[in-house]
Amino acid sequence: MKDNKPASTALMALENKYGANNYHPLPVVLDRGEGVFVWDVEGNKYYDFLSAYSAVNQGHCHPKIINTLVEQAKKLTLTSRAFYNSRLGEFERFVTNYFGYEKVLPMNTGAEAVETALKLCRKWSYEKKELAENTAQIVVCENNFHGRTTTIVSFSVDPDAYTNYGPFTPGFIVIPYNDVVALEKVLNENKNIAGFLVEPIQGEAGAYVPDDGYLSKCYELCNQHNVLFIADEVQTGIARTGKLLACDYENVHPDILILGKALSGGVYPVSAVLSSAEIMDVFHPGQHGSTFGGNPLAAAIAISALEVIKDEKLAENAHALGQIFRTEMRKVCDNSHLASFVRGKGLLNALVINNEGHKNLAWDICLKLLENGLLAKPTHMNIIRFAPPLVITKEQLLDCLGVISRTIAEFES
Repeated sequence: MKDNKPASTALMALENKYGANNYHPLPVVLDRGEGVFVWDVEGNKYYDFLSAYSAVNQGHCHPKIINTLVEQAKKLTLTSRAFYNSRLGEFERFVTNYFGYEKVLPMNTGAEAVETALKLCRKWSYEKKELAENTAQIVVCENNFHGRTTTIVSFSVDPDAYTNYGPFTPGFIVIPYNDVVALEKVLNENKNIAGFLVEPIQGEAGAYVPDDGYLSKCYELCNQHNVLFIADEVQTGIARTGKLLACDYENVHPDILILGKALSGGVYPVSAVLSSAEIMDVFHPGQHGSTFGGNPLAAAIAISALEVIKDEKLAENAHALGQIFRTEMRKVCDNSHLASFVRGKGLLNALVINNEGHKNLAWDICLKLLENGLLAKPTHMNIIRFAPPLVITKEQLLDCLGVISRTIAEFES
């Protein structure tokens, strides 16, 4: 790897001078990507073990998705929803059949999709459940991450997410994650609950996997109380956890399903909210929308991105390789005083670091991984997420496991 990086230094300086300081990126400037690999501007090659927070499940610049992007971009990119376009209906039929729903509302970003789901849930609660006006409440979980809009950070428990952004949007009740009793209690005590918003696995919290049966028990409780079960599968969905949806592990079919990120293979912002006709039909013309939502370019790209998932059996690959990853990482943890334990499903995994002696240890390990040709990022100070593109092969994964184990060994003393 080249030590002298004048081009990278100059480009990082540009971002620092002219860009808002709202991220803390690793000191690498990426210029090109293909499959599981990315290259920096000096030509150094790295394994990508973040996948743009699971947006690049299909691998960087997948040729089928890129070809669809190019061909559709040459034909028609945006009409707004003031008119019909030749790709949207095709996408709507495809995606609803793909996930087993009756209706879809396409948006752009994950946060937009979450906002859409919240509005949909509230509107349904007034018009179908017949709650009194402005009384609806939605239950959410501690340590959630659903986006960064003002409404969404209103129910965050992360000070970095909500400090100095008030006043906040009311109407949310926060309960512990992975706690069925807590949900049952609030549903029994409060008759104004419209919905329960939950991540099947908490991604930003460090691939926190709930107990077996948690989702199905919560889903059953929601059904009993006529409360909508809303699954945020923006990060966990589309094969990342070893099944098409993380909810599939417990045969849960959410009343409202939120998708994004890998819905486009990381090529273009595409998100979607899926539900039944009975729920979705509370929206009428002029009551919700997006200029770019449902544009023909997004529709075409999303179809190709989802076809790649099934054609290349990426859920199956994630399931098999995820088991190998956790098995081998547990061996590392058994022989380390720094690597505490690993958790996850499929290829969404996290290594918890013992940072009692050095609070920035996880960051320093990621810097060393960078030097050794692998890109990963810490979260919550002591957790390193490992989420490679799902096109990774067994041989490549074993190579990466060697890099990770050798890197951690460099910090053992």
